[in-house]
Amino acid sequence: MSRFRAVSVALTAAALSVTTLVAATQANAAGVNYVALGDSYSAGVGSGSYTSDSGSCSRSTKAYPYLWKTAHAPTSFSFVACSGAKTGDVAANQLSALSSSTTLVSITVGGNDAGFASTMQTCVLNSESSCLSAVNTAKSYANNTLPGQLSGLYGQIKAKAPNAHVVVLGYPHLYQVPGSRILGISDTKRTAINSAADTLDTVIAKQAANAGFTFKDVRTAFSGHEICGSSSQWLNSTTLPISDSYHPNSSGQAGGYLPLFSAAA
Repeated sequence: MSRFRAVSVALTAAALSVTTLVAATQANAAGVNYVALGDSYSAGVGSGSYTSDSGSCSRSTKAYPYLWKTAHAPTSFSFVACSGAKTGDVAANQLSALSSSTTLVSITVGGNDAGFASTMQTCVLNSESSCLSAVNTAKSYANNTLPGQLSGLYGQIKAKAPNAHVVVLGYPHLYQVPGSRILGISDTKRTAINSAADTLDTVIAKQAANAGFTFKDVRTAFSGHEICGSSSQWLNSTTLPISDSYHPNSSGQAGGYLPLFSAAA
């Protein structure tokens, strides 16, 4: 065999191998009917490239649900996650996308119920004591009220999509502590905000387990990529538009959320 022909055969074999791998990946998603529920962390707020039809929900083509859809080509894809959504909003406005034919569901929800946005505003703009008070209020809500709200919502998801594999994803720590930046909020505030994420994730994980859903903890994936970290940041600090602040950027969606969801899907 000539050297040219040998190289040609090798390249052809490599191309066929890649084609087969891609086809196999997409074939694995054949018959998958995927519905992406949830709040801004699932909609992709903060990552840009928002779809024209999503309006104030700010659904992004760089969000982990959309990235998974693009990579796996499921039979159907319904992207209904929406910025600002609470458990009640998901129940009222998003569950109509589910049916007995739904086979895969993803969701992040609970942060808005516990007052994530107002807590962050207080911590950024007000005193340390005001911040700690706001965080404690949010944690109290998460511990005492959110479990019932999540339990009710998860029950509705099971009733609407009894054949679906449901993947519940949590929230990352926002800050690296101690931080590498002198400017910005204090490490005391940063630690308190991170502790609120811990409380949220603990509550969400327990309710997901009770419902028989799969919970994926994103905190380890985001470690080293938080705000004020020395490595590349996967989260936006205070930015414009202000609604993008304290949300994963495109790297956080692709490097943090997507691999965990893909592993569980």
